[in-house]
Amino acid sequence: MENLKKTSLYNKHLELGAKMVDFAGYNMPILYTSIKEEHQAVRNNVGMFDVSHMGEIIITGAQAQSYLEYIFTNKVYDLNPGEIAYGMMLNEDGTVVDDLLVYKFNKSEFLLVVNASNIAKDYKHLVESSDGFDILVKNISEDYSEIAIQGPEAEKTVNKLLNINLKELKFFNYDQYEYGSHRLLISRTGYTGEDGFEIYGSSEAINQLWDIFIDGGVTPCGLGSRDTLRFEANLPLYGHEISGKITPIEAGLKYFVKLNTDLDFLGKDALLDQIDNSLSRRVVGLELSKKAIPREGYKVYKDEIEIGYITTGYYSISIDKPIALAMINRPYTKKGTKISVKIRNKMVPGFIRDKKFLKDRK
Repeated sequence: MENLKKTSLYNKHLELGAKMVDFAGYNMPILYTSIKEEHQAVRNNVGMFDVSHMGEIIITGAQAQSYLEYIFTNKVYDLNPGEIAYGMMLNEDGTVVDDLLVYKFNKSEFLLVVNASNIAKDYKHLVESSDGFDILVKNISEDYSEIAIQGPEAEKTVNKLLNINLKELKFFNYDQYEYGSHRLLISRTGYTGEDGFEIYGSSEAINQLWDIFIDGGVTPCGLGSRDTLRFEANLPLYGHEISGKITPIEAGLKYFVKLNTDLDFLGKDALLDQIDNSLSRRVVGLELSKKAIPREGYKVYKDEIEIGYITTGYYSISIDKPIALAMINRPYTKKGTKISVKIRNKMVPGFIRDKKFLKDRK
C-alpha cells in the first residue's frame, strides 16, 4: 500500500492500532477494535470517523446557481445561505455520475462534497459541463481535513469537549465556528441514520480535534461500521445502489430529483422516459428466513428464474437479522414476494420487504 494516499490523520490511526485498507486510493482504517463494537457505539452513544478522503469542489461565479440547477438533480434556487441539499449529478442517459452534498454560501458560491473515489471524474464532468456558464470550478480537496461525529450523544459531546453549542444548527444546515485560532465549518447531515456533525478544517485543526475527542472517550470508527450503519439506514453507496449503470429512479431516490419543476437538468429527459415507459427493475429491501449473510453480488432467484442481485447485504447488528438491499427485476419487487438468494451453491429462502430496516429495532 506504498502508493496509496494518506489523510492527515494517518498516523493517529496507526497509533490506535487500526487495521488499514485500500479505499478509493487512500490508506484508510476499516476498524480499530471490531465493526460490531464501533457500530453499536454510534447507534447508542457517539463515534468518530476520519472522512478527510472525501472531495471538496468549489463552484463560484455569476452563474453558479444557474449552473448547479443544470448539473444537480435537487433544487438549489430555494436553498438559503447556510443550507445543504443532497442529490446527484447524472449522465445524459440518466445514470449517476455521483451523489453529493451541495452547501450554499450565496448565489455565486457553492461547496460540493463528493465521494473520494469520484473526485477526478466529478471534477472533469463539472468542467466539461460548464461551457456557456460564467463560473469557475476549483478542486480544493487537498485544503480540507474532515471528521464526522455521529450518534445520539453527538451534540452533547461536541458541546462538552469543544464548548461549541450546536443545538440551534438544524438538520442539513451548516455554519462557521471559531475554535482557538482555527476556523471550522460544521454541518449537520450524517451518513449513519443517527444525529451527527461533519467538521471541516485545516489538517492542523482536525488533528487537534481528533485528539480531544479521543481523550474525551469518543469511539474511533472505521469504514467497516460506516458501511453497516449507512446500510441499515437505507442510505445509498456509490458503486452499489447507484452507479454509472443505475438511475436515481431505479435506486428509489426520486425524492431527490426535481422532476416536477420546469427546470431542465442533465439527464432529466432520460428519467422522464424511464418513468413513462415504466421501470424494469428497482432497488428493494430483502430479508432472509434463515441465518446466512446475503453479500454484495449474490444472485437472487424466484423459483428457477434469476431476478436480480444483492447490492449491499449484512447480518444486521442493530436488528439481528440477515437483510439486504437488492436490485430486483419487475414484477418481483412487491413486498412479501418469496425469493431465494444463492449462497455457496445453496438456495437460501427469503422475501422482499421494505427498506426501513431501523424501524425493526427493539
